[in-house]
Amino acid sequence: MINELDVKKIPCPYCGEVIELVVDCSVEEQEYIEDCQVCCRPINLVVTVNSDGSSDVWASSDDE
Repeated sequence: MINELDVKKIPCPYCGEVIELVVDCSVEEQEYIEDCQVCCRPINLVVTVNSDGSSDVWASSDDE
């Protein structure tokens, strides 16, 4: 059974602090914006879910 939620830790592209994201693995590809839990700036996130149920997250700032 594939987990529907995955927890990922990524560095904020603005402040560099490591933040924790909860990824919904029931959707294969997603693109959304989430604010950094530390500096509150908007992070552009691209999430893909692999066939084994694991997820990959790419984070970027607005100016990238």
